[in-house]
Amino acid sequence: MEKLFSYGTLQLEQVQLDTFGRLLEGQADTLQGYVIGEVEISDAAVLKSSGQRFHPALIKTGLATDTVTGTIFTITAEELANADNYEVNDYVRVEEIFSSGINAWVYVAKSLI
Repeated sequence: MEKLFSYGTLQLEQVQLDTFGRLLEGQADTLQGYVIGEVEISDAAVLKSSGQRFHPALIKTGLATDTVTGTIFTITAEELANADNYEVNDYVRVEEIFSSGINAWVYVAKSLI
């Protein structure tokens, strides 16, 4: 099983149903060293699923005082590949350590890293 941190649209029920075919369960957690910016989405399927033209996007600052809260979901490897397809080319997936000590994947803005 994989761990995936969501701080944005992957927390939306419709996005989860469209991306994973089910609603996800997770636990709240915090990531240090990042702030939230945004990227403009042009992919039609992603726009339809989220209903949002601008999506939140993490920007790494490296500062311990910068934190982002969200949810860590436990998903399958196949569901992680589905998440990669949803995030398209606007994001890159990286692994980070969270305040809870859990290692999880997270999507950060490709153009902002």
